[in-house]
Amino acid sequence: MPKVIQWVGAREGDIVWRYPIDEVEWGSTLVVEESQAAVFLRDGKAYDVFRAGRHTITTANLPLLGKILSAITGHDRVPFKATVIFVSLKQFQGKFGAQGQTRELAPLKFFGSFWFRVSEPNLFVQEVVGSQGAYTTEQLQEFLRGYFNESFIDELSQHSIADVYGRLDEASFIARNTVGAAFKRIGLELIDAKFEGLDTTPEWRDRIFFLRQGVSPAEVLRMQTVTKTAEALSQSQGAAVGAGIAVIPPLFQQPAQQPQAALIICPHCGFQNPQGVKFCGNCGKTISPQPQPAQQTTVMCPNGHEVPSGSKFCPECGARLSATCPNGHQVQPGAKFCPECGAKIQ
Repeated sequence: MPKVIQWVGAREGDIVWRYPIDEVEWGSTLVVEESQAAVFLRDGKAYDVFRAGRHTITTANLPLLGKILSAITGHDRVPFKATVIFVSLKQFQGKFGAQGQTRELAPLKFFGSFWFRVSEPNLFVQEVVGSQGAYTTEQLQEFLRGYFNESFIDELSQHSIADVYGRLDEASFIARNTVGAAFKRIGLELIDAKFEGLDTTPEWRDRIFFLRQGVSPAEVLRMQTVTKTAEALSQSQGAAVGAGIAVIPPLFQQPAQQPQAALIICPHCGFQNPQGVKFCGNCGKTISPQPQPAQQTTVMCPNGHEVPSGSKFCPECGARLSATCPNGHQVQPGAKFCPECGAKIQ
């Protein structure tokens, strides 16, 4: 009497069930319930797939496997070796959770739930059940959880922590699309994924807070460096008193501003050009060199006061600052000979 191959007693939440006998007789009856599929697996490769209905195992409805068996045995009468895997096509819920890093290497802990279903039974059985040897629901759930985490960690590493927290819906949507594409490669459809917990370290939580307040990343990093330095100094004995005075104040100092180079105003259009250019960067016209103010020189009076050059008398003491030689040349006070003509000064 032909055997009946059927998944009996399927429990709620069961994803796959393996028919316990690996020897199948021709003429056996295969019963596939609604929301199920039966896949014939041999040597780790999935062949023919049966959907809901009552089927008789013949070479007519096993075209792929029958061709292989005929090539091996030479006839299609004797029982053949094959594993029948029943797959539920219902929607299932899985759990995910792991710790990864964002683009700036910020630690990120996350966990939640995802919902999926088997869309391509033959691909799913070959890539997951056959290759992983996962024939139970527990084994499959463990594999899918790790598969989801790995894909999700790879995607999160491309986003900044501010994006993950500030635009969680957008980041989640992109990540779901990425994980969905990974699931599709193993015959699954990712229906939805939901975060139930998302967190980072206290240090990064503070950093996110200040970034949202408009503080620049460099300033946030400087503030946290000050905090860490103060904590380290407070834990040391004796050294904190002297070291804190030397270390902490420079951290609070703002970086020195570099002096800005003087600009040349174009007389034609008013465009500000850097020093040294001959043509205006806006209108292209020639820029005449602007006269530089002459630096005023000074001289010393006989009593040691510093006065502007060219003065005849010192504004401090009234001493005469210049005299004339017999030929009328100006000479410094106290000179004995004229530097122009060499005449002796009386």
